Amino acid sequence: MSRLGRDSNSDSSSLDDGSKSLLERSTNVTTENVRPAEEANGLSRMQTLIHLLKCNIGTGLLGLPLAMKNAGLLVGPLSLLGIGVLTVHCMVILLNCAHHLSQRLQKTFVNYEEAMMYSLETSPNAWLRTHSVWGRYTVSFLLITTQLGFCSVYFMFMADNLQQMVEEAHMTSNNCQPRKLLALAPVLDIHFYMLSILPFLILLVFIHNLKLLSIFSSLANITTLGSMALIFKYIIQEIPDPSNLPLVASWQTFLLFFGTAVFTFEGVGMVLPLKNQMRNPQQFPFVLYLGMSLVIILYICLGTLGYMKFGSSTQASITLNLPNCWLYQSVKLLYSVSIFFTYALQFHVPAEIILPFAISQVSESWTLFIDLSVRIALVCLTCVSAILIPHLNLVISFVGSVSSSALALIIPPLLELITFYPKDMSCITIAKDIMISILGLLGNPNWSESPHPQRIIYQWSNV
Repeated sequence: MSRLGRDSNSDSSSLDDGSKSLLERSTNVTTENVRPAEEANGLSRMQTLIHLLKCNIGTGLLGLPLAMKNAGLLVGPLSLLGIGVLTVHCMVILLNCAHHLSQRLQKTFVNYEEAMMYSLETSPNAWLRTHSVWGRYTVSFLLITTQLGFCSVYFMFMADNLQQMVEEAHMTSNNCQPRKLLALAPVLDIHFYMLSILPFLILLVFIHNLKLLSIFSSLANITTLGSMALIFKYIIQEIPDPSNLPLVASWQTFLLFFGTAVFTFEGVGMVLPLKNQMRNPQQFPFVLYLGMSLVIILYICLGTLGYMKFGSSTQASITLNLPNCWLYQSVKLLYSVSIFFTYALQFHVPAEIILPFAISQVSESWTLFIDLSVRIALVCLTCVSAILIPHLNLVISFVGSVSSSALALIIPPLLELITFYPKDMSCITIAKDIMISILGLLGNPNWSESPHPQRIIYQWSNV
């Protein structure tokens, strides 16, 4: 493979030899591991849709009723719709920029971090061209942080639900009455449940082929559909009068809503990998619009109806509001199985960034050992993070507001400005991109003091 940035202006040659060599080795390995879709008999349109749905429907979905409470009954659904539309628009921007750069540089495809680097290399600004490699490093760091953050939240979620199912079993009945909460100490520490899940997730991440993972995505979607059916069955019954619920919440709690909402749209990191591995990549925009439309409708309906049903008693996860009977305990089981399989999808992105560099440092005989070792280490890292930071809704809001908002709302508009400015952009497009990036920055919780969510207290039902 030719040297990176061979078609860019000569200013990019000021990169030091060490950085160039590292990037060349990383890109070479990535190209060898990820073949063009036509050669690899890539994903079908249905398989891509299944992956897209699964990587967007995660743990954040169950926190949307509380997010609506933090925004207000009127502002919440409208803001969620707006964030959804903006997120999809930024996904399309990312696709357009990657396509434009791949054509300009005559490459089969480029990923997110490569798109950022190549865009900077061909920009009219000499300083940006000289420091283009840091664009790649920044996006890679954010992708790794965000996706591993999702995986850590998945650890917390599965452990929380497993703890509740096991230790509430003797109090669970067939009588599905509204839950009455009693805060009691658990029998076993939640860390025990996290460690019990760890070996199974290690085995799961050894599967790195997206086509094979589509089987598990299908199973995850089936279990998600079953759990969603049970949740909607309960929340649409006997909804109280919503007139006493506030239409608009405070600005500080709205920041928590923003973080949870952006976190919920978890699929931005998978957009380019899915398109690049499609059998017919030109069909991906249709799949994207269809899949994300279904996702946004599901989000708004569950968040709004859940808040209307439970009002001021809405918990951090809607499963904590469900009756403690066997029927609704199965929701936790079904959704936990779904999240278990989704872990492998979210893990795919950081693995594809880290593994090529790690493998390039050793001889071919050590490739398999390093591949498996890095995967095990990354899974253990997410487990340790979940143990050290056991605050589920705080992590959701933080990851959503910082890393997810940067990747989903801040970087794509900036990437479009750098890629197409000044020849192919109107003043309206420039203003639009700047406004979207500013919105993403305003959602960062570091800009103001937002309330710290309390730890999800393990609760028993008094049935």
